[in-house]
Amino acid sequence: MRILVIEDDAVLRDVVVSSLRDAGHHVDQAADLGAAEHWWRVQRFDAILLDLNLPCSAVRGSAMGSGLALLQQARRRGDNTPVLVLTARNQTPDRIAGLDSGADDYLGKPFELAEVEARLRALVRRAIGTQDVSTVGQLSLERNNRRFRVGMQPLDLPAREFEVLWELMSPPGRAVSKRSLSDKLSGYDDALGDNALEAFISRLRKKLQHSGAAIRTLRGIGYLIEADGGDAA
Repeated sequence: MRILVIEDDAVLRDVVVSSLRDAGHHVDQAADLGAAEHWWRVQRFDAILLDLNLPCSAVRGSAMGSGLALLQQARRRGDNTPVLVLTARNQTPDRIAGLDSGADDYLGKPFELAEVEARLRALVRRAIGTQDVSTVGQLSLERNNRRFRVGMQPLDLPAREFEVLWELMSPPGRAVSKRSLSDKLSGYDDALGDNALEAFISRLRKKLQHSGAAIRTLRGIGYLIEADGGDAA
């Protein structure tokens, strides 16, 4: 899984990040609201660990902000990434507020690292089960069948192009970084050359020309797929 850990306590954050990486997950981390919002917007994650009391910047003594506000903002823009709240605010009213704000699960501090990972796995399984099909234009991804279609016609792709398009469609309309796509492709035997990702994107664009979907480049960030507005450059 690719996981974002949002936690301002450096010691606790390092412990959680190290544990998740040791378990084989890709982990990014944020210590304040600004970094958290940036990561959440530009990268696709399978799950997010969210603390509630967060500084507005990484500078010592900065004002504190609300992780719940960050969560509510993400939900308002249609982001359904599974979120596990980790917080010392563990009273019943706090739990209710967190769940009503869009959290998928809530775990009070202190906690066991093994339970954190188990809850993340459960959240991701649940999310996959409720998001079987994604559609952009006439392009659709059927996750359970691991199959793309354009209209009623299957879209057959080589393995690496398939994985790139899968990432862009999970979910569509969200920026996916070049780093994330490169990590996805690095599991294959062939070395990933400097221009390989751009070549895969170029080939996919040609195959999607009449699908009503287009891959857009976000310079300095990565790519996203969206309904074709006539400019995929």
